[in-house]
Amino acid sequence: MLPEAEEKVVAIKKGDALALPFGVVTWWYNKEDTELVVLFLGETSKAHKTGEFTDFFLTGANGIFTGFSTEFVGRAWDLEEKDVKTLIGNQSGKGIVKLEGNINLPEPKEEHRKGMALNCEEAPLDVDIKNGGRVVVLNTKNLPLVGEVGLGADLVRLDGNAMCSPGFSCDSAYQVTYIVRGSGRAQVVGVDGRRVLETTVKAGNLFIVPRFFVVSKIADPDGLEWFSIITTPK
Repeated sequence: MLPEAEEKVVAIKKGDALALPFGVVTWWYNKEDTELVVLFLGETSKAHKTGEFTDFFLTGANGIFTGFSTEFVGRAWDLEEKDVKTLIGNQSGKGIVKLEGNINLPEPKEEHRKGMALNCEEAPLDVDIKNGGRVVVLNTKNLPLVGEVGLGADLVRLDGNAMCSPGFSCDSAYQVTYIVRGSGRAQVVGVDGRRVLETTVKAGNLFIVPRFFVVSKIADPDGLEWFSIITTPK
């Protein structure tokens, strides 16, 4: 991470979508007693291993700085030897770690949310059909950073027994759909007119619609809600 890089601390809650540019360093901290669930989706064709996120840690048991000598780390961060050992050794775990209750971390700033995060549950509706459903589209207009990321998204809420008519992306985009709430039925049809998927979907399910394939969903009586990531910012 470059020395002049600005650290942004953003408060997140249910319904938030964050666009993270390529190459940024992130940390996630849940200071509440409630469980925090984050769904990560991104481009991995240029990853160290294609199809997998290239995650590496700055500190911790297998952190980057663990491999460098004390001299190198000390000079890079302008630290005394004892402080280098603290930097490297204090975090023994990797990935997800449990922090002590007396640790203070930077507080979020509201201005950091602008242009970086959008709450899809509170954003203006792009589609609102009475007794049918509601749609919020996340694109370069309401979250410009997705243009740099190269992804777009939408949040769709179907009322009970409502249907989302067959649709596809005209610019050869993939669609990754995560079922947020409720249940229903989904069908996907290929370009040759052959049905390739017919299944019941429920909260926690995730499925991918290939390029040019057409998808349609019908909600059960309790309704159906999903969040889709699309491989185009348009």
